[in-house]
Amino acid sequence: MEEHPPANGWRTFLIVWCTQTISMFGSAVAFFAVTIWLTQSLYSHPEQKSELAFALALVALAAMLPRIFGAPIAGSWADRHDRRTTMLVADLVSAVVSAITLGLMATGMLQLWSLLILTIIYTTASTFHFAAFDTSYVMLVPKPKLPRANGMMQTIDSLAEVLSPAIAAVLIALPVLARQGSAPAILGGIHEGAALAFGVDALTFLVSATALLFVRIPMPQRAEIVKHARSRIWDDVRIGVSYIWDRRPLLWLLGTFTVANLIFAPMSVFIPLMVKFNYAEDWAARGMSFESALAGLTMAIGLGGVAGGIAISIWGGLKQRRVVGVVAPMLFAGLMQVIFGLSQQFDLAIASVFLLAFVGPAMNAHSQTIWQTQTPPELQGRVFAVRRLISQCSTPLGTLVAGVIGSVFNPGYALAVLGIVLVVFCIIQLCNPLLHRVEDK
Repeated sequence: MEEHPPANGWRTFLIVWCTQTISMFGSAVAFFAVTIWLTQSLYSHPEQKSELAFALALVALAAMLPRIFGAPIAGSWADRHDRRTTMLVADLVSAVVSAITLGLMATGMLQLWSLLILTIIYTTASTFHFAAFDTSYVMLVPKPKLPRANGMMQTIDSLAEVLSPAIAAVLIALPVLARQGSAPAILGGIHEGAALAFGVDALTFLVSATALLFVRIPMPQRAEIVKHARSRIWDDVRIGVSYIWDRRPLLWLLGTFTVANLIFAPMSVFIPLMVKFNYAEDWAARGMSFESALAGLTMAIGLGGVAGGIAISIWGGLKQRRVVGVVAPMLFAGLMQVIFGLSQQFDLAIASVFLLAFVGPAMNAHSQTIWQTQTPPELQGRVFAVRRLISQCSTPLGTLVAGVIGSVFNPGYALAVLGIVLVVFCIIQLCNPLLHRVEDK
């Protein structure tokens, strides 16, 4: 018997979505502050380019490895346990970790190794949170509204990136301003202004946790919850793997994202390096600082994602042949990555990353809708966990390689080569008849 969303399901989704956007905003502020701290405080000298590249790669790996390899455990947990409680606990754990980071950074005691440990804990909590959330809103949102909900979900990261760089830059400058008498004196004793970003992050998680106390998120009514309550985690992983393996078009779709993630992964390492070294002459001639230049580029990515998310939310996406809505935007993103990598002008770099980010929500929303409509609700936690594990397993490899390449070669040229590879791959996939059967029942 098909389960129907509750009458107030859309309203509940909107509440959780709004508060989740707030917490994602806090996380984006904190992440930007970490990048500034690494680039301008811990490894600030030009001769430390190699150390900076590896540090950026290690932090990125610490943020992604728990998310990738913890996904099967989190997905199985989401299928077995109350999803609202899972999100609530995860938010509280993240708030505590942010508060600890605030204390260490404010007193000058934070080191790279301790930052890595805290990042791993933080990301593990968020992995359980998103496993519960990703499998919750399909229970809340009517099927006709799923594409719109997916489009809104794709705007969360982008909305956070729009204002977070500017807010982070202001927070970072507050202790210096306080010592100059232009800000509250109590802030003058803080060793690193970046620490204030983690205070904002902790508060946003508390807001998100509080909202969860006042909503109800239904669980799938299925006999397997009782029947398999004591089954092993690997049994759940096997179920997820078998479901995807037996549906080869879904496997092709999964493989497409695996390749794309490998190619997009170096961006998180290369962007700060390109701003600091490749575009330094251009933004310096415009009277900009490194912080403002990096903030401008990051905000362009966020604005592109927001614009793309709004567009897909209003449009609702393709109703048939949704796989074209996945591969075509991916091809365009590859072209924009080529332009970004080869660009020597800061304005062109901003325009290219804006357009790259603009097509991301359409690509992801169409993919998410395909998976949601092809996977029964009671299996989505396990299937989505395996899907995330496989599609993102290439990201650590791409990030690690970026740390090596970025310390030796020009990162822009490396990005351009990877973008060309993605364009060729997408053209091949558009001609793949098996991939076009992905929505066949």
